[in-house]
Amino acid sequence: MQTGMINTAHVVSSAFAVQSRNGRPDFELAAALQKVSSQQQAKAQKTATDFEGMFLNAMFSQMTSGLKGEGPFGDTPGTGVWRSMLTEQYSKNFANAGGVGVASEVYRTLILQQAKTVRTA
Repeated sequence: MQTGMINTAHVVSSAFAVQSRNGRPDFELAAALQKVSSQQQAKAQKTATDFEGMFLNAMFSQMTSGLKGEGPFGDTPGTGVWRSMLTEQYSKNFANAGGVGVASEVYRTLILQQAKTVRTA
């Protein structure tokens, strides 16, 4: 389910590639990226990925909260702590591997907001 995910690049000219969104070129994001520094872009990407990691961690925590029984997902005091660390690592790995599309939308929103605050000379 990646309906809003930015996924491919359309080449407009030999030196300029435009990300696509929902199968169409996202010229709004391309224009915003021209106004935002590479440091701000990197920070926005990290923030978006971290946000998706937190979102996925909440989902994974809910998925495993009702598990009872023996083994690594049993119901003992030690496995509760272990399970929380496991779900945190799962969520970070999922987010860093591309996630479920939340990070790309958060990144796009952050870049568009930052571009609006940049003053033109």
